Amino acid sequence: MSKAAVFVPHFHWDREWYEPFQVFRHRLVTALDTVLETAEADPDFRFTVDGQMAAIEDYLEMRPENRDRLAALVGEGRLAIGPWLILLDEFLCSGETIVRNLQLGWAVAEGLGGAMPIGYLPDMFGHIAQMPQILARAGIEHAALWRGVPGAVEGHAFRWRAPDGSEVRTEFLFDGYDNGLDLLLVPDRIGRALGEYAEMTAQRWGGDPVLAMAGTDHSAPDPRLAAWLRRAAGPDRAITIATLDEYVRRHVRDEPVTVVTGELRSHVRGNILPGVLSVRLGLKQRMAVAERTVDHAERVNALWSGRDDSPFLSLAWHKIIESTAHDSVVGSGTDETCTQVEARLAEAAQIARAVRDTALAEPAAGVPSDGHLVANPLPFPREALVEVEVAAPPGGTTLVATTADGREQPVQLISEAPTVLSDERVDASQLERVLRRIHRRELFGRLIDRYELTPGSLVFHLAEVPTSGPFDLLILRRDVAAAAAAHPGEWRVLTLEEARATALVPVRVPAGGLASFRVAPSDRPAAPAATPAPATATATGRTLANGLVEVEVAEDGTLKVTGADGTVLSGVGRLVDGGDRGDSYNYAPPARDVLVSEPTEIGVELLESGPLRARVRVTRVYEWPAELSSDRDLRSGRTVPTPVETLVEVRAGEPFVRVSTAFLNQSADHRLRFHVPLPEPVDTSASAGQFAVTERGLSAEGGWGEYPIPTFPASSFVSAGAAHVLLAHSSEYELVDGGSELALTLLRAIGSISVNIHPLRDEPAASEIPAPGAQDLGMRIENRFAVLPSADGWEGAEAVARAEEFRNEVLVTRGTAPAGGHLPPDATGIRVDGTNVLVSAVRRVTDADHGAGTEIRLTSMSDTGSHVRVTGPFTQATTVDLLGRPLSGTPVRDGLHLDLAPWEIRTLRVR
Repeated sequence: MSKAAVFVPHFHWDREWYEPFQVFRHRLVTALDTVLETAEADPDFRFTVDGQMAAIEDYLEMRPENRDRLAALVGEGRLAIGPWLILLDEFLCSGETIVRNLQLGWAVAEGLGGAMPIGYLPDMFGHIAQMPQILARAGIEHAALWRGVPGAVEGHAFRWRAPDGSEVRTEFLFDGYDNGLDLLLVPDRIGRALGEYAEMTAQRWGGDPVLAMAGTDHSAPDPRLAAWLRRAAGPDRAITIATLDEYVRRHVRDEPVTVVTGELRSHVRGNILPGVLSVRLGLKQRMAVAERTVDHAERVNALWSGRDDSPFLSLAWHKIIESTAHDSVVGSGTDETCTQVEARLAEAAQIARAVRDTALAEPAAGVPSDGHLVANPLPFPREALVEVEVAAPPGGTTLVATTADGREQPVQLISEAPTVLSDERVDASQLERVLRRIHRRELFGRLIDRYELTPGSLVFHLAEVPTSGPFDLLILRRDVAAAAAAHPGEWRVLTLEEARATALVPVRVPAGGLASFRVAPSDRPAAPAATPAPATATATGRTLANGLVEVEVAEDGTLKVTGADGTVLSGVGRLVDGGDRGDSYNYAPPARDVLVSEPTEIGVELLESGPLRARVRVTRVYEWPAELSSDRDLRSGRTVPTPVETLVEVRAGEPFVRVSTAFLNQSADHRLRFHVPLPEPVDTSASAGQFAVTERGLSAEGGWGEYPIPTFPASSFVSAGAAHVLLAHSSEYELVDGGSELALTLLRAIGSISVNIHPLRDEPAASEIPAPGAQDLGMRIENRFAVLPSADGWEGAEAVARAEEFRNEVLVTRGTAPAGGHLPPDATGIRVDGTNVLVSAVRRVTDADHGAGTEIRLTSMSDTGSHVRVTGPFTQATTVDLLGRPLSGTPVRDGLHLDLAPWEIRTLRVR
């Protein structure tokens, strides 16, 4: 039995949770004041700041005068900070966000004396499969964590292996990150308590000293801690105070024998609280939007702009990363807290949108204003469908899209706008008030093309792109004033817009590149394309098809989806609504649940019949119970009729069917799921997220005090048998009915952060604090995804690339050069060729040693590895680690040719 112990004073600081950020920060400042004072008064004292730099940043914003004091302790090795910016939820953000979290945290810590080289992950609700590779590729050899470790781990450490084979030694906090607190309850009896604890846990420690984590949530250690421990130490009991880094790298000697590969989502030694995957849907959606917007902004800024907007992009990333905190994006905080997280994510998206639009404005300046510029954020060429507003074609003509090389393609009209925007009768004395509506040339959101001024009549002709000459508002005011004086009495003011239409245009866009087009009326059909066009999309009655996928709406409103290989998925979209008496952390079905899956009314409406896009809307009305009854094991007998709209869409050239669901939520305490029945039962599923595709079975490993409900996370797609569902945001899924159906959670509505009595969890996850906003009452709940049928598995279905296409629409903006000019030639950016290769970043970077360049991050999403060719406007390339440090030069001959190992993450810097 180990006769030595190492105490690690620390705190765990939830930046926001049951109180909002600013309330917790007030406590943080007091706590860190105490830490600094204690450390300066006692040379034996050490402290570990929770692995996240956000706490330090938040503190120094209030106590800037203490920066040097803090840095001095870091330099002495007595204060361990970093390496993360925030302690995140690993499953509810992208892999790229995790990398940026580590990069930003490391950089801030280096500025204060150095980051703790330990991947400290104390309270996350499980851990992703690729975390060992992320840490290893940043030069970090150790991790320390608590939740999710499987029962096979018997010691206090194990080797954690990523899918690519990368490993980190991992300290297993098997009794949590506060196991040392109970030993300190009676300061005069610490020695006895420590002896008893060491004896109870002896099999865990082997020859290594006991690790006593002396700290917990939101509290600084007692300033007398070091004195207590000095008194408790003796000849037969060595007690040391250390940072976590010192314990892991100086005090342990035993080499772990157990190897654990892949994600950690076991319930054996700690609750992983899987219900956070589906509560407060809006946070998950806003996270995905923010991540996608900043990613697109980085790409177009790096490739097509001469302006370096890195400070704005860094700020956007900072706000996203703050929001990934494991009590933030998960939605387990109060309504007040979650509102602030939403606002922060909105700010991040707004910052990124400004950078993106500014970057696109530069190439758009070379496109005539009667044309449009299209940017492809993905590193492979694609045929995209864009929606633009154009002048409606006169009778007897059609609209044709013309590209820079002269190719013509027909477009699909989907709506036409009214031409009369305003028809008013006003007294001549009021005409000046009418003119005040005009801002330079803008009126009703359009531009004044020309106007007609005759006695008693003023007619404005508006256009999106004026074709007349300059417009002078001062001359108009002068002429109207003269006409009003000459003709008193009633005037007619008519505002007309040129006939407008919304059109769908097919555009072929180079990899990471730009293309432009112009839409104009033509009295002849479009010339045939140089290459065969994909099959057209059609819809007739209840059937949609495009030659690659066919959808039939059944009598019950579900879908029969048939793939190009003959795979048939029947009953897709069966909705099942059940009660939920749980909380933000864990789903819990009422003991006498009532499941509602049959609609009371069904309607099908044809919206668009092709040839580029076909759409139908299926409306099903359900009688959902309004809430739980006073007996929370029973749903209320009062029901609310709820129409659910399902928009079903196929596009020319796409092998999947796009599906969107929407309804106004009028019920509380319930869970709604979208079912995809499988052709035959399966015993495994696979989902993509955070640089990996993870395979899972029908159950989870149970233990501790939490029922192992087999609901799992998915970020970009989930695959089960012949069904592959492409996702727009992080989602929760489960294989149900013995693996015969895939169920996606569309909504989980609950009313409390935690409940004390939970049928699937032994102990509360937090205080029982009301969270009425988590019911989403009165909110319009929208989800979008795509169903791809294929019997060839997710690799054969090319699900990695298809998910990227689905999630990343092309970017479209109107040209700003004079109308009628030539369209500029297409331009290619960074192109990446390879099967099952994910490109998670293309961004501008600058460093002191090498100057400006472009960073590209690639991942081989395959068990077999990938051969990759990267081409673009560069002549030099260097492989770097995840912190940007050079590893090796890479030859550039006809582009870069790389062989990525299975599941390898590779980062390149090209110039």
